[in-house]
Amino acid sequence: MSPFLLTRTLPADATDAALRADVLHGLTRHPKTLPPKWFYDAHGSELFEEITRLPEYYPTRAEREILIDRAEEIAAASGAQTLIELGSGSSEKTRHLLDALPALHSYVPVDVSESALRGAAEALLAQRPDLSVHALIADFTGGLALPGTPGPRLIAFLGGTIGNLLPDERSVFLKSVRSLLSPGDALLLGTDLVKDEKVLVAAYDDAAGVTAEFNKNVLRVVNRELGADFDPAEFDHVALWDPEREWIEMRLRAREALTVKVPDLDLVVAFGTGEELRTEVSAKFRKEGIRAELAAAGLSMDQWWTDSGDRFALSLATAV
Repeated sequence: MSPFLLTRTLPADATDAALRADVLHGLTRHPKTLPPKWFYDAHGSELFEEITRLPEYYPTRAEREILIDRAEEIAAASGAQTLIELGSGSSEKTRHLLDALPALHSYVPVDVSESALRGAAEALLAQRPDLSVHALIADFTGGLALPGTPGPRLIAFLGGTIGNLLPDERSVFLKSVRSLLSPGDALLLGTDLVKDEKVLVAAYDDAAGVTAEFNKNVLRVVNRELGADFDPAEFDHVALWDPEREWIEMRLRAREALTVKVPDLDLVVAFGTGEELRTEVSAKFRKEGIRAELAAAGLSMDQWWTDSGDRFALSLATAV
C-alpha cells in the first residue's frame, strides 16, 4: 500500500464558489472587506515566504525557535502516533516536530491547495519513506472529518493563523477541534502575543514594501479570477493597531474616488476618496486570554512555551 494518500473533501469548484461569495458579500457591505485567504495564489505565497525572511517580521522566526528548542518536550507531552496539521502549506516548520517523533506512524496535512500538499508529501517521503501520509484537500474552518489513524493524535495549528479569525469564528473553530479529539489527543496552537505597537505595525508594514505588495495581491486575484478591473496602484497599503481589540488590521485605502467593475458578478463597486477595504485582521493574544478561549471550547491548556523574547507562544491543550 502506498505511504501517500490524497483525499479531496472539497468539491472541485469549491474555491471558485467561495471566492465569488466572499467578493460579492465583502464588496457590497460597509465597511468593505475581503478575507485574507485570497492573498495566497502562487505569487501571493511567494511574497509571504519573502515576508517571513524580512527583519521586521518576527513571528516565523520566533515560532521556529520554540519548535527547535521544545520539539522533544512537545513530542513527549503529546505521545503522538499521528500528527495532523491544519493549513499545512509546505509543512516546512512541521519537520522539527516530525524529527522529534521518530516513532510517528501517520502525518495528515490539511490544506486547500492540492499542489502544496503533493509537494510537501513528496519532500517528506523522500526523507521518511516509512511515514504514512494521508493528505486532505479541505477547508478546516468548515468542519473536518479525519481519516482513521492511530492515537494519540496531535492536531497542530501553527503560524498564529488563529489570529485571522474573528472572536466568534475562533470560538466555533476551537469547538470544532474539540469535537475531533479523543481521550489522549491534544491540540498544539501557535499564537502571536501582544507587544509594543511599533514592533507589531512594522511587522505588517515593512520598509521594503513587500507586505504592501502582498496586501494588494488580493486585488490581482479578484481581477484574474472574476474579470475585475482593480488597479492596485490606486490603493495604499495600511497597517493599524487596534488597542481595544488587540489586533492588527491590514487595509487598502483608495487614493481617490473610483469605480471598480466585477463583470463575473455583474457588480459595480464605488470607492470614495480615502475609503478603506479591510483585508486582514491579525489578533494578538495574552496567556490568560488563550486559556479562557480554550476553556470555553472544552479544552484545558496543559503546557505553554514561548520564544526567548516572549513574542510568540505554543500551547498544548487537551479535552476536558
